[in-house]
This record gives sequence, structure tokens and C-alpha cells, in this order.
Amino acid sequence: MKLLVVGAGEMGRWAAQTLRPVSERVALADTNPQTAMDAAESVVDGRVVPLDTDESFDCVVLAVPIPVVADAVAEYADNAADGAIVDVSGVMAEPLSAMADVVDGEYASFHPLFAPPRGPGRIAYVPGEAGPTVERVRERFAAVGNEVFETTASEHDEAMASVQTGAHTAALAYALAAGDVDERFHTPVSEPLSELARTVTEGEPRVYADIRETFPGGADAVAEAASALAAADREAFAGLFERAGEAVDAESRVEPDRDAADARAESEDSTTDD
Repeated sequence: MKLLVVGAGEMGRWAAQTLRPVSERVALADTNPQTAMDAAESVVDGRVVPLDTDESFDCVVLAVPIPVVADAVAEYADNAADGAIVDVSGVMAEPLSAMADVVDGEYASFHPLFAPPRGPGRIAYVPGEAGPTVERVRERFAAVGNEVFETTASEHDEAMASVQTGAHTAALAYALAAGDVDERFHTPVSEPLSELARTVTEGEPRVYADIRETFPGGADAVAEAASALAAADREAFAGLFERAGEAVDAESRVEPDRDAADARAESEDSTTDD
């Protein structure tokens, strides 16, 4: 498989390094030539190509910022005409819609739900038009220890408002409100909250701003919930406390269904292999 990774940041490097064993020499392109060169050096036999390369590739992986992913799809669709184009940008509805319009071949969207240094983890997957190349990418992501689960673009993007925008807002708000606390006073609740805030602030503000603008609503929901808790009397607080517990319980009850779905998928895979 001849592979091009567009975007040589952290996620682009992860994609190139992960897919290298099932690829020929991996090519990388980036708006910053030095970034592309550094990324290529981190990949066995990696090489750099210009953003406007006229080479043809079996698979193009778009690891670009969310605001430009649709434009990147349009720009690189011709290079993937005889193979596949996939993205790992973090949003799904927009790139998949763009791919459906211009890609004459396989396409899919993958979202690693973790920063590369914290992998492996879960990867959301929507097969727009799957085939042997997309399947090869999916299998390789799974082979290195990731849980690749199939979903829909709408289900994914709706969830991101809570699990990304909402979660990031809650972690940052706690850090801003708590300030610099002597670590000796941390409790079993406050300590992990501080660690979560540290995890977020180790990233780039631009990335989190892109996420907030792409998946609106999560921040407002957290702010409204915090205001309701702050203004509640004892009775109202108890009601909100109970609702929070019910929400957590409902979330945990989804796990058996997910396990069953995984088991069915494994069974189907075994049947296909035979």
C-alpha cells in the first residue's frame, strides 16, 4: 500500500508510524516543511512530498485541523482515485459528506479518542465506502491494541459535544476555579480532576478551540449545570445529585450491550475469514 499522510503533527505522525508496517515507504506532507521533515525522520523510510504533489497513492490519510478537513478532502481526492481516502481529524459528518461528493473509491472516517502518547485506546469508525484498503487500515489500528468500534457520523458528532467540549470545559473550569492548591490537601475527587486539567493544558489551545467551535453546546451545558448546582437549596441540590447518579448509572448500563456487539463483530469477522 502506497501511503500519503497529510498533516505531520502529533496525530499525523501517529498515523504514519502505525500504518508503516502495512505500507511501502510512507510519504508525509505539511504546511510547514520542517514539521514534515521531522515527522518523516520518525517513521522508518519516511519521506516528504510537497502539499501539491502530483503522485498517486493507494491511501491518503488526512490528519489536518478540523476547520480545513473538507477542503483537504477536495484537494486530495484525485490522488486517492484508485484507492482510499480516510481522515482522523476528529469530526465525521463534514468530511464524510465531502468524501461522498468527490471521492471515486473507498473512503472512511476514523477518530482516535485519545492523544497519541496515551494510546492505545478506542477509535470511532464510520465506513463511508469501505473496501480492502479501508479494511486494511482498520485492521492495523486494531492490531496495535486499539478498540475500533463502528458508529455513525451523527452519533459520533453528537457525543463529542459532551465527551470533548463538555469534558474539556469542566476540567479547565475546575482548574481556573481551584487555582494553585497545595497537593497535600488533594482528595480522591480533586486529585484526578487536577490531573485531567493537566492533561488538557498540555495540549494546544488551537486544537481545543477547534473542538469547541465544531461541537457547540457542551460548554453551555456544563455552565448551566454548574450554575444550577451553585444556586440550589438543599432539596434542589439533592435532586440534582440524584439525577447525576442516574446519568452515571445509565452510562454504565450501556457497557454489556457494547460487549455483546463486540462479540457479534468478532463472530462475523471469524466467519468472513473462513
